[in-house]
Amino acid sequence: MQNWQSSPFMVSHMIRIETGVDTARGDLLRTRLRDTNTTASPVLRALRGTPGERRADLHVWALDDALGLVGGLVGHTWATWLHVTYLWVDERHRGAGVGSRLLAQAEEVARRDRGCRAVRLETWDFQAPDFYRKQGYEVAGVIPDYPPGLTEYILTKPLAPRP
Repeated sequence: MQNWQSSPFMVSHMIRIETGVDTARGDLLRTRLRDTNTTASPVLRALRGTPGERRADLHVWALDDALGLVGGLVGHTWATWLHVTYLWVDERHRGAGVGSRLLAQAEEVARRDRGCRAVRLETWDFQAPDFYRKQGYEVAGVIPDYPPGLTEYILTKPLAPRP
């Protein structure tokens, strides 16, 4: 059995651990992780150089006659998925189908124009899990006590293939 501490091949390094936001290091880390993941995964490797590899923002807005914000959806597409980040409707317009229309429009653009096959989103228990279930979403995961006192739901929905 070899003692690695005394091995002539072992190089001693001082490693310093830091905290703090560093955008340049964050970008470097993301690039290195992407490269490592691409090497390890044939699926991610096949995505490289395709339109699906690039993240593309997708926003849908509901405006009143004065072009005031009634509601909106902010998300992005990546790797044949739409990820809905935010969906909000002004309280005065809730229950009138605005949220359903925003979601349907985003799904249509993602499917028709970006080749997406599915959608994912997160919502808390006090927000809209029932609304999303009525739109055809299914619970893919539940994170209790995130943050403490709340439950987060992760929901997904397959998108119909192109006609």
